[in-house]
Amino acid sequence: MQNIIVVDNHPLILKFLKTFLKKEGYEVKTARSGLDALDIIKYFIPDVMFIDLIMPNINGVKLCKIIRTMPELHNTYIIILSAIAAEDRRGHLDFFKFGANACIAKGPFQKMKGHITEALDRAKLGINAGSYEKILGLDDIYPRIITAELLTGNHHYEVILNGMTEGIMEVSPEGRIVYANPAAVALAGMSEECLLASHFHELFEKQDREKIRHMIEDRNIITKKMNRNGTFMINDRQVECKLLPIEEEGCKHIVILDDVTEQKRREVQLRYAQKIEAIGTLAGGIAHDFNNLLMGIQGNISLMMMNASEDHPDQKRLTKIEELIDRGAKLTLQLLGYAQEGKYEIKSINLNDLINKAADTIARARKDITVRRDLSGSLYTVKADRGQIEQVVLNILINASEAMPGGGDLIIKTMNIPQDAMGTHHDAPIPGNYAMVSITDTGIGIDEEIIDKIFDPFFTTKGMGRSTGLGLASALGIIKGHHGYLDVESEKGKGTSFKIYLPEKPSTHSPQQYTETLSSENTDTIPTILLVDDEEHILDIGKEMLTAMGYDILTASSGNEAVEMYRKHHERIDLVLLDMVMPAMGGSEAFNRLKEINDRVKVLLLSGYSIEGQATEILERGCNGFIQKPFKMEKLQEVIRQILNRPGI
Repeated sequence: MQNIIVVDNHPLILKFLKTFLKKEGYEVKTARSGLDALDIIKYFIPDVMFIDLIMPNINGVKLCKIIRTMPELHNTYIIILSAIAAEDRRGHLDFFKFGANACIAKGPFQKMKGHITEALDRAKLGINAGSYEKILGLDDIYPRIITAELLTGNHHYEVILNGMTEGIMEVSPEGRIVYANPAAVALAGMSEECLLASHFHELFEKQDREKIRHMIEDRNIITKKMNRNGTFMINDRQVECKLLPIEEEGCKHIVILDDVTEQKRREVQLRYAQKIEAIGTLAGGIAHDFNNLLMGIQGNISLMMMNASEDHPDQKRLTKIEELIDRGAKLTLQLLGYAQEGKYEIKSINLNDLINKAADTIARARKDITVRRDLSGSLYTVKADRGQIEQVVLNILINASEAMPGGGDLIIKTMNIPQDAMGTHHDAPIPGNYAMVSITDTGIGIDEEIIDKIFDPFFTTKGMGRSTGLGLASALGIIKGHHGYLDVESEKGKGTSFKIYLPEKPSTHSPQQYTETLSSENTDTIPTILLVDDEEHILDIGKEMLTAMGYDILTASSGNEAVEMYRKHHERIDLVLLDMVMPAMGGSEAFNRLKEINDRVKVLLLSGYSIEGQATEILERGCNGFIQKPFKMEKLQEVIRQILNRPGI
């Protein structure tokens, strides 16, 4: 006895086929939807299935496709029962395409009996031999215009649903998926055949499933968004879900799935950028105010050192305080760099000068280490941020000194080197010439098994951890950021050598040097300087410093006051020292107003901020110089002399 399942949502068709087939000796089960049929298949394996095309809860086409993915139904003979066969414009249905073996057009019951018997006889011959290429019973019926119009409308809806970017699903009252458009299928990450008939809540991660199952089973909801507490996750995608209940046939739901992964990612990025901007603004403000405080301390120290003899007992203490001020200024420089999103001052630097200062620091700290220097007198000038390169060099020097706990030799060498002499281990280094810095120690060396890891973030070893807080990973990042390269060679027990390569950046012309003192024509007349700053202690200490240098001083505590004072006394004012950041009228606007009074006005900008940003823009508009707080008295005097000795515009 063969098993048969009849799947049709029309009760008369089910009753007719069940009665007829039982009389013919078949075991028959009936189902009113594709979903019901899949449940029956779990315990009743059919030899033949009669399937209607138009049904709720998984139509006939999709049911056929699902069946053909099930190994246990591989030999099941599928016969389509179609009421729309005559309405197909081609005159036949492509039932082979979705896995059926035969198709019978629905018509008068008496005529259908013969076609059903014929199809069953073919089925007994086997699934391959029993397939028909024509629709049985097509001559017994006539096309119905109304049905054709309905099919056309249904096709339009399918085109719309298939083209939507949102995922659309239909979910049965039991929470099983009976329809999914292509966007929903893609979001689920499985084939449509596997998706249909599965439980909707199983699409989501485990922690969300119970909540979603309760939402589906809630018969009292009208319209609910399931993302009230945030989005849900489907296959690592963030998804917002909206339920639209359908009151027909229990409480089915249409579910709209909106993939908001990219939207949420952009929102996170925006919030992060806003947070970084806020922190940067705060850091910049703190650094600016702290530099103003350091300026007050530095100014007083400069005056005290000027008035004290070299053998004064407090000279060493004053020198130590200056060193601490320098360290504080470097900290604020890092804060300002952070506030400006990593922008630093890029300019031509002499690597030998930088290396000598860093080496002197190590030599003073470790008397048991002999620092040997072999520095090229013709070393290429490079364009870089001095503070960053200085930190890299100092970090490597400290690591080298810690690798020699009992003392040893530290050899520092600089030389010019062409790109083709750098070795073959670099990935296509930029053609050109490089300034090379080699730092070699005679310490404990690095184990062969970890040498490839020393540039990994947060990697440390005993003897390679205590430093400036700038790891070798950051050092490598800084050098790469300057289009350079960083190498390491080491042998256990014999020492380590780091090599820094920075590309030569020759200038088209040498920068003009201003080393002369006040010209003879100025020595008979005391220059007048207008000092502008809104900080009272800066005005006080600045006036004392400038007076001690021999200048005649006028002061203004705001931009507006500076403009009015310059308007009255511009004929005798030789230089304006202008603070960048002031309330009401800042340095930029004040500079413009001064230029309106006298286009040849000489202005030196003062700021607790670095030169990047607004200061650079004002310099490009014709400002004569910039000096960052805190500065020593000698530095201020040098810059003032340079500006005053420049020829007038």
